[in-house]
Amino acid sequence: MKRPRLLALVGIGAALIGTALLQPAASTHQQAAAATTATVWEDNFDGPSGQAPDPAKWRYDIGGSGWGNNEMEYYTNSTRNSALDGNGNLVITARQENGGFQCHYGPCQYTSARLLTAQTFTQTYGRFEARIKIPRGQGIWPAFWMLGGGNWPNDGEIDIMENIGKEPATVHGTIHGPGYSGAGGIGAAYNHPNGWSFADDFHTFAVDWAPDSITWYVDGVQYQRRTPADLNGNAWVFNHPFFMILNLAVGGYWPGYPDGTTQFPQTMTVDYVRVSTLGSSGGTGSQITGLAGKCLDVAGANAADGTTVQLYDCNGTNAQKWTRPGDGTIRALGKCLDVANAATADGTRVQIATCNGNAAQQWTYTGGHDLVNPQANKCLDVTGNNAANATPTQIWTCSGGANQKWTV
Repeated sequence: MKRPRLLALVGIGAALIGTALLQPAASTHQQAAAATTATVWEDNFDGPSGQAPDPAKWRYDIGGSGWGNNEMEYYTNSTRNSALDGNGNLVITARQENGGFQCHYGPCQYTSARLLTAQTFTQTYGRFEARIKIPRGQGIWPAFWMLGGGNWPNDGEIDIMENIGKEPATVHGTIHGPGYSGAGGIGAAYNHPNGWSFADDFHTFAVDWAPDSITWYVDGVQYQRRTPADLNGNAWVFNHPFFMILNLAVGGYWPGYPDGTTQFPQTMTVDYVRVSTLGSSGGTGSQITGLAGKCLDVAGANAADGTTVQLYDCNGTNAQKWTRPGDGTIRALGKCLDVANAATADGTRVQIATCNGNAAQQWTYTGGHDLVNPQANKCLDVTGNNAANATPTQIWTCSGGANQKWTV
């Protein structure tokens, strides 16, 4: 990756030692995730507007040292820079300032926030994901990432999502370790399939981290997988606990610096952060329930390509046992949940078909309990809002209706 991020000085010592407590808050909520068996940690940022994030989950890094990247912001623990919005989101706000804080270059021109779980939660392996609406603008640098300790790069770094404002349609995922750190980090970019700015809407960013692999997803679409074989003989340093970081930087060697086109304040809005244990692609599967508590079902338990997927009373048969192996697919009877003919129009039938890796077989489970096909940007829908047995499913523009809500 092209990022010249010299993280040996990124304040990891502060992450482990000098973090400041947040003001009290509380939040509970639940959402399933692809390729997972159990949620082990989550924050859905439920609470009144203006309240600080939960101090049992998040602490702050504070200061204006430049964080090893020549960043221009001063990270604070003020609710001016990080607070709940009352709608189930955390909002991290970068503001332009007229003094008040001292940075490495003099009076600070900007403030922002950097939240982390170094003192509250660490985990080895699993799915780490967040649903985020990123900010925009030249010199703006939002990130969702993880560190393995205070001895960088030997303890490792996993960047789940980074964006620099001058690349509005691109996000990056990277790993750093001894021999592949800073600008030598190993990663890949993911471009929005429609060329749209990631700041226009919420997107889900995730990694599946296993003992010998790390796999990146955007909105359920896999775009990169790294294993020890990718490290050119260098050490794989991803077999110990890591902690998570959410931050919004202003300026730095990689993104460059704000200019006359950059508007403030800029906000990074986080719907949820969740960590789950990884399931097995060879598992027995479990039911997916929807309208009237009925199950997503393969008609007649018929494994033939093109068999309709329907709503039916839950009965525990293999036709209702679905697995999610972590590649964005949903599977039953050895076949993939598939949008017929890879179409994107409202009313297109949903079926099972031989798994082939195409976009018609990609699904994302959202914070609103929708199952979305990203190619069509449409929801799995029970036709006609009809709860009768054998009602077929289709894709349809997401409306928030009960016939588009699923429990996975």
